[in-house]
Amino acid sequence: MESKGKESHNHNHHHHDHHSQNKHEEHEHHGHNVTESHYHHKNKHSNHIHHEHNHNQHTEQKHHSHTYHGQHEGGHDKHHGHSIGDFKKRFWISLVLTIPISYLSMMIQMLFGYHVDFPGDTFLLFLLSTIVFFYGGKPFLLGAWSEIKERAPGMMLLITLAIVTAYIYSTLTAFFIEGSDFYFELATLIVIMLLGHWIEMKSIMGASKALEELIKLMPKEAHKIDASGNIVEVSVEDLKPGDQILIKPGEKVPLDGIIFEGHSTVDESMLTGESVPVEKTTGMEAIGGAINGDGVLKVNVTKTGSDTYLAQVIQLVSDAEKTKSKAQGFADTAAKWLFYVAIVAGVITLAYWWVTGDFDFALERMVTVLIIACPHALGLATPLVTSRSTSIAAKNGLLIRNRTSFESAFKINRIVFDKTGTLTEGNFGVTDIHPNNGVSEEELLKLAYSVETQSEHPIAKGIVNEGKKRNLTLYDVTDYQNLTGKGLIAKVEGSEIAIVSPGVLRENKILFNEKIYEKLAQEGKTVIFVLKDNVLQGMIALADIIRESSYKVIKELNDLGIETVMMTGDNNRVANYVGKKLGMTQVIAEVLPHEKSNNVKALKQGGKKVAMVGDGVNDAPALAEADLGIAIGAGTDVAIETADVVLVNSNPVDILSTLKLSRASHRKMVQNLGWAAGYNIIAIPLAAGVLYSVGVVITPAIGAAVMSLSTIICAINAQLLKINND
Repeated sequence: MESKGKESHNHNHHHHDHHSQNKHEEHEHHGHNVTESHYHHKNKHSNHIHHEHNHNQHTEQKHHSHTYHGQHEGGHDKHHGHSIGDFKKRFWISLVLTIPISYLSMMIQMLFGYHVDFPGDTFLLFLLSTIVFFYGGKPFLLGAWSEIKERAPGMMLLITLAIVTAYIYSTLTAFFIEGSDFYFELATLIVIMLLGHWIEMKSIMGASKALEELIKLMPKEAHKIDASGNIVEVSVEDLKPGDQILIKPGEKVPLDGIIFEGHSTVDESMLTGESVPVEKTTGMEAIGGAINGDGVLKVNVTKTGSDTYLAQVIQLVSDAEKTKSKAQGFADTAAKWLFYVAIVAGVITLAYWWVTGDFDFALERMVTVLIIACPHALGLATPLVTSRSTSIAAKNGLLIRNRTSFESAFKINRIVFDKTGTLTEGNFGVTDIHPNNGVSEEELLKLAYSVETQSEHPIAKGIVNEGKKRNLTLYDVTDYQNLTGKGLIAKVEGSEIAIVSPGVLRENKILFNEKIYEKLAQEGKTVIFVLKDNVLQGMIALADIIRESSYKVIKELNDLGIETVMMTGDNNRVANYVGKKLGMTQVIAEVLPHEKSNNVKALKQGGKKVAMVGDGVNDAPALAEADLGIAIGAGTDVAIETADVVLVNSNPVDILSTLKLSRASHRKMVQNLGWAAGYNIIAIPLAAGVLYSVGVVITPAIGAAVMSLSTIICAINAQLLKINND
C-alpha cells in the first residue's frame, strides 16, 4: 500500500496532490478496496433493486408496500398498518357510541340509581357494543393475531383477551345465561386504548424510508459506449457486466466498475464518509452513486443490480431493520407478563368456583378476572410519557423516530462514533504553519491563500478560510493552472508559485525538513508545500477539525462509565491522533463501509448495549444494526432515515440529552406501570373471590372507579417528566 500510495502521488495527482502521503495512501485504501472486498452474502431481495432505476415513483410505492408495512416504532408492526387518522376516527366513533352504551349499562344504572326499561333495550345495547367491538377493536384484534403468529404476546394480546372475553360473556348474559353484562367495560376499554395508541402514534415519526432514500441515490440513465464507439443513452437496468460506459463531469457514477480510461477526482463522501475527493485513474474502482468531478471517465461495468455496493448497503440496512423490529417496547413487556398472570389466575378461579359449586358464578368470576387484568391505565401509562418525552425531545433538538430503541437507550454502555462529520466538522482547517528560513508565517499563508482561492478542493477551502480569518490581503494571481501530477501553479507578482505534495519535492530533489513533515504525517495531517520559483517557502499542515463540543461529550460519557469507540475509514495515523486527543476508549480505523455494521455486531457481544452515531450512507447499516442509531442532522437523508434518534442541531452534546431523557422517561414508565399494574395486583385476587367468604368481592362498579383513579394518577405523573441534568 505504502509504495503504491507514493507512486500514485507522484504521477497521477491532479491539483490535490497537495495531500501528504498518508492521506493519499488512505485514498487508495478507500478507492481501491471499497467495492473489491467480496461481499459474502448475495442480496436476497435482489428484485427490488433491479427495477429501481426507472420510474422512481412506481418503485418507491412498490418498495414501500412489499418490503415494508407502514411500520411504526422502527418497524415493530404493532399498529398493524393503521394510520394516525385511522386511530383518530375509530376513537371518536367509538367514543360517541360509548355514551348510549354507558347509559343503557346495568352497572351505571345501579351506580346512579336510575332505571331504563323499554322493548329491545338489551338488543340495542348488544348492537351498539358489537359495532364498538368490531370497528373500534379491529386494530387490537389484528395486532393480537400478529403477536400470536410471532409468539410474542404483548399489549395487543392482553387488550384482545379482555375485550373478547367481555364481548362473548356479555352477549351470553344478554340472551342465554344469568349474569351481569360487561358492555360498559368493553366500550370504555376500547376507547381508552384507542386514545392511548393515537397519542403514541401522534408523537412518533412515521415509518422509515431509508431504503427509498438509498434507491434515489442511483442514477436512472447511463451513457453506454457501443461496439463502434458511439455513445448511446440507456437505462441503467439494461447494462450488463462487461459493458463500457462514459461518465461526464459532475455526473453520478451509475454502477460499480473499473476505470479503463480517464482521470478525475470523485466525491465518494456520500458513500464512504471520506471527506476528501478521491483521485481516480485507469485501473481503479468507481462506485455506483459517487459523484464524478471535472474529468471524463470511461468505465468497464463489473457489477449490476444486487451485486453493486449500494445494493449491498440497501440489503444490510433492510436486514438490520428487520431484526431490530422484533424488539419489544417497555409497555409490551409489562403487558406480556400481565397476560400470563391473567390466564393463570382466570383458569384457577374458574376451576376453584366450578368445583365448589355454581358454574355460572365461576364463569362470572373468571370473566371479571380476565377483564380487570387489562387495566385501562396501562393503555395510557406509556403513551402519555411517550408524548411528553417526544415534545421535550423536540424542544432540545432531538427527533425521536423509533420509540422502542429510544426507550431502551438507558441501558446503553458503549457508544460508537463515526469520525468524519460527526466528531470532526468534515471540513479541513489549518493546524500548523512552518515557514522556511526568512519567510514570515503571514507571507507563506498569503501566497498559498492567493493561489488556492482559484480552487474548489476541500484542502484549498481550508487554506482560504484561514486566510479570511486572519484578514489577509490577496495577491493578484495570473496564469493559474492545475498540473496533473504536480499540483497548482500560478504567477504571483512575477514569480511562479507552486503548491505541491512531498512527492513532487522528492522528485525534483528539493530538500525539506523531513522530521517536521514526519511528525505532522504521523498525526494524520495533510501537508502541502509552497514553492516560489522552485525555492521552498515552507509547509502548511491541515486536518479535519475536531468539533469543540466533541471534547465535552467524550469526557462526560467516559465519566458516566460509558465506553466511547471511534470507528472510521480513515487510516490508523489520523484515527489514533484524533482518538488520543479526545480521550476515546477505543479506536477502530481503516474500516471499509460495509464492515461497519459487522464491527457494531462484534461490539454488541457480551451483552453490551451499543449506540452508533453517524452521518453518511456508509453509516446506515451500522445505524440500523446498533441498539440505538443516532444520526447527525446535517448528515445524509439515508442516515437520518435509518436512525432511531436524529440530532437536529448536529451537535454531539445532544447525545447526552438523549441518554438523560431516555433514563428519565424510563423512570416515569416504571412508575406509571407500577400504578397501572399495582391496582391489578390487588384487584385480581379480589375479583377472583379470595375474600368472598367475608363478603368482600369486587363489583364491576368498584372496578370502574379504581380504574379511573389509576388512569388519572398516570396522566398527572407523565406530565412531571423532565430532563434531569444529574
